[in-house]
Amino acid sequence: MRILLKFEIDCDPDAAWRALHSPRAVAELYGPLLDVEPLEETPTSFASGDDVPVQMRAAGVFPVGRQLISVADRETSDGNGRVRVFRDWGVPLTGPLAALDVWDHQMAVSAAPGDPNRTLWRERLTIGGAAAPALWPGLWAMWQWRAARIRALAPTWAHDPELHED
Repeated sequence: MRILLKFEIDCDPDAAWRALHSPRAVAELYGPLLDVEPLEETPTSFASGDDVPVQMRAAGVFPVGRQLISVADRETSDGNGRVRVFRDWGVPLTGPLAALDVWDHQMAVSAAPGDPNRTLWRERLTIGGAAAPALWPGLWAMWQWRAARIRALAPTWAHDPELHED
């Protein structure tokens, strides 16, 4: 089963790519509905090959489970140019999501068609297993929340804010 997202956001692709690799920025995508806290010392930036265990809590209080974030980066291209893909193919370790046999979450960023200062964000979550049909509606709702949070937070991801002369 899959959940797909595709939309444009108000930041350049480099800023979006940095945000995907920031454990802090990624955790903000779920707030305040879900807190994502590292179980070990977390790098300041995710790198391809990292395995980072996290604890998830609903509303910051109720344990939801633990997840292993396993990072793999790749680059490809499409008709509009460079596409960078962040893949989390880790596994849910505990909680309801641990009933899934498949977890493959990929996020792709590229320049928006016709505007290199905006980002085309594409996301695909693939889940599988006997529990997938029961868990899909809740995950779908959470991914809609994520999309709204991504749109709201993207303008804050600029690495070098523009300076305005007075």
